[in-house]
Amino acid sequence: MKLKKAERHQVKLRVGLSGPSGFGKTYSALLLAYGISNDWEKVVIIDTENNSASLYSHLGDFNVITLQEPFSPERYIEAIKLCESSNIEVIIIDSISHEWQGKGGCLEIHEQLGGRFNDWARVTPRHNSFIDAIIQSTCHIVTTSRRKVDYSLDQDSNGKTKVMKLGTKEITREGFEYELTLNLELLNDKHLVSASKDRTGLFMNKPEFVVNSATGKRLINWCNQGLSIDKIFEEIESCESIEGLRIIYANYPNQQSQIHQKILNRKSDLDNLNSQIISHDEIINPKNQIKNEHT
Repeated sequence: MKLKKAERHQVKLRVGLSGPSGFGKTYSALLLAYGISNDWEKVVIIDTENNSASLYSHLGDFNVITLQEPFSPERYIEAIKLCESSNIEVIIIDSISHEWQGKGGCLEIHEQLGGRFNDWARVTPRHNSFIDAIIQSTCHIVTTSRRKVDYSLDQDSNGKTKVMKLGTKEITREGFEYELTLNLELLNDKHLVSASKDRTGLFMNKPEFVVNSATGKRLINWCNQGLSIDKIFEEIESCESIEGLRIIYANYPNQQSQIHQKILNRKSDLDNLNSQIISHDEIINPKNQIKNEHT
């Protein structure tokens, strides 16, 4: 445990778009993704909405993964991994609501197990793995989720029970918003959005606006400030000791999922190099080898 100066690093975006059906989640997500990547071929949409992505094929040559039921967490994770291995820059998950409430999603899995409170112990780890796949992804990720009207039952001053409308609520497990860089709520069918969470500081407490490719460009410019992952890779490649690699890994906790394999590769290179040095020393100093064997 040690103190160190705070340092800004380049990050991968985690953006949420939520709203009722027909408010433009898919369209907005595609424009946002294009602004981030500036290349339609680097964008993929994981489509759970009955091929709704095909309605916007005129926008550009983006990629599509059609995900049909069952909408289990593991199938979402598989789709995310496929995108990562295909040199994709921006993944749109349209929508995450099916992972929670769709056919074969977490709520149905829980019900099939018996619907008891204790059964969540078998469902929650699966859902958490889905969330981890989003958080730890090497790609920028834009998620969409449906919203529904949320109600509560309250008593008035006369003791009568009344149904109170609380607004709208995202159809996914509570708390997902906390994992996002930016969460935008679509307010009406005119595609107007407002930010309910904003770590970038670009949109919070600002007037309502329409998401477009310029929004994505503002976000990617914000992301690219600070220390880049390429600089960390260069630091790893120039490292000359195993202990140095441990220090580098500890210094970048937010990038560990991205640099882990690079660290292992460099460790292997150093192990091979040390092995060659030992072998060379034994050749030019055979007495050392004999001494070592007797030891």
